[in-house]
Amino acid sequence: MARFSKSTFSRSIRIAEQIQRDLAELIPREVRDPRAMLITLTGVEITPDYAHAKVFFTTLTGDPEDARQALQEKAGWLHSLLFKRLHIHTVPTLHFVHDQSVEQGVKMSRLIDEANATHSKD
Repeated sequence: MARFSKSTFSRSIRIAEQIQRDLAELIPREVRDPRAMLITLTGVEITPDYAHAKVFFTTLTGDPEDARQALQEKAGWLHSLLFKRLHIHTVPTLHFVHDQSVEQGVKMSRLIDEANATHSKD
């Protein structure tokens, strides 16, 4: 098993955060697909070898699967734009994943509100 220093992990976190910032700037400007409008990037996870990056996003409108397909179709173009911006040896291949945590949080909030409403009636 390979050992990684603390700086290795902090470097990958910094690179993931930079990729998220750059993509948040590039996607609205470069992806002109109506299916990918009004998305928010919620996080980026990078593999230890920097070969792959999962880019998590949420949508305000539309079908998340349509947005994912639109983003995945432009993943190669976004990768080439990131390569020009980032000064690292390996720019990861982008994989877009719909982040369901926001929807789950809204559902949990509704359930809590309903439970509190029924509890206050009792």
